[in-house]
Amino acid sequence: MKKYYIAPSILSANFNNLSKDILSCQEAGAEYLHFDVMDGHFVNNISFGIPVLESISHSHNMINDVHIMIENPKKYAKRFLDAGADILTFHYEACNSEEEVKEVISIIKENNKKAGLSIKPNTPVEVVIPFLKDLDLVLVMSVEPGFGGQSFIESSLDKIRFLREVIDQKGYSCLIEVDGGINNLTAQLVKDAGVDILVCGSYIFKGDIKKNMESIE
Repeated sequence: MKKYYIAPSILSANFNNLSKDILSCQEAGAEYLHFDVMDGHFVNNISFGIPVLESISHSHNMINDVHIMIENPKKYAKRFLDAGADILTFHYEACNSEEEVKEVISIIKENNKKAGLSIKPNTPVEVVIPFLKDLDLVLVMSVEPGFGGQSFIESSLDKIRFLREVIDQKGYSCLIEVDGGINNLTAQLVKDAGVDILVCGSYIFKGDIKKNMESIE
């Protein structure tokens, strides 16, 4: 049976008890912990940055899955890697050219970390094809990046199916991650489409974290 991974997004955690929520995720069996970094420019919201990642990246045993929704990822990539990112996912739309995308991937790989590339809902999925052989992860945004709690965009399923087919045909090791509007209902849809990692925020952190995770595993 295919293994799926749940990556709780701490954007939706209780920051008054952040350590407790992170530990609860780990105890519930999460292998990934998702960080949504927003700069107020690339997306119309501000979350947290390098100091928060640095302060908690070694406080748990999960994989630090860091998604930077920021301008100029080339400039900041190494700083996030040094702060503890195990996977660093940046946006295709934040780069000025395919060459710049390749340069950011190279920076991540040179630091012996895993490279992820994300696309917004209105970006054609085909743009990631030239990079798949060098990527460890592709993140399909199933909501507009910037705010938690949005409804799932169903056209994301076609993107996941397309990626699954290409990755399997080519024999690439790249994982498919989805982020946005994931709950006990949409989780099954993205699993059926071929996803590997499900990022989930508001659904997991409202109520009993363990029970909520179990309902989408």
